[in-house]
Amino acid sequence: MSTVMAFTSPVESFPLGSVFESLPGVTVELERLVPDDRLLIPYFWVRDCDPTNVEAAFADHAGLHGVTLVDSVAGECLMRAQWDQSHEGVLDAIHRNDLVLLSGVGTRDGWTFRVRGESREVVGAFRSHCTENGIPLDITAVHALLPVQDESYNLTEPQREALVLAHEQGYFDSPPEATLAEVASVLDITQQSLSSRLRRGQRRLLGATLVRD
Repeated sequence: MSTVMAFTSPVESFPLGSVFESLPGVTVELERLVPDDRLLIPYFWVRDCDPTNVEAAFADHAGLHGVTLVDSVAGECLMRAQWDQSHEGVLDAIHRNDLVLLSGVGTRDGWTFRVRGESREVVGAFRSHCTENGIPLDITAVHALLPVQDESYNLTEPQREALVLAHEQGYFDSPPEATLAEVASVLDITQQSLSSRLRRGQRRLLGATLVRD
């Protein structure tokens, strides 16, 4: 059964952490991992950054051959990194153990990752690999990803309507394409009512999918 594990890692343990030395206020978010026969080539976002100096901020860090600016918009920079194939780190461990990286976010306070494996044993092998190779991590959650039996996800119809509309309007995008007030206006309800529907709906949706007993 598929298993999801969340864990944290010190800022200096991950190659992209070098950016926080010169740009302490930014946030780094991994966009996706594209595996090939040689290495992982990740694309990632740097939030709240100046594109004129963002490439230089990643220079001279173990595990990286280079970082290239792909695109930038409104203080957010899409980057591409070339990894040092000989560097033992979190991404290499994920690749070697056939895990899927669900998310990876870094700030100057550290990194937070979520990965998914085909079974608890696969996730356990990843953890053992990290321990044996001196890759620091602190596991914060492990749970089975159970199949959903009820396609309503335990949502009420107003909650489902609010979540779907907010998604379609781009409220959950980063940066948002619509404000809470704009979505509430379409539904002809107050912002407070919409906020409550979204919060309750998200809690029910998560309870019916990722954290079911």
